[in-house]
Amino acid sequence: MPEFKFTKSSRSELRDECVEVARNVPGTVAVRDSKDPAPDAPIVRLAPTAWTRFTASLR
Repeated sequence: MPEFKFTKSSRSELRDECVEVARNVPGTVAVRDSKDPAPDAPIVRLAPTAWTRFTASLR
């Protein structure tokens, strides 16, 4: 399993709705709930193109 280095979203600071994103593994964007950082917590893995489309849809 790759070692993801997660960072908290800068837009998550105001509320408890926080996500963390890891982009350090080539070909993968990993997303998790920052309230559950346990090693066995669920992680959503996306292709970089899917992540780009998703974030563009939020604007």
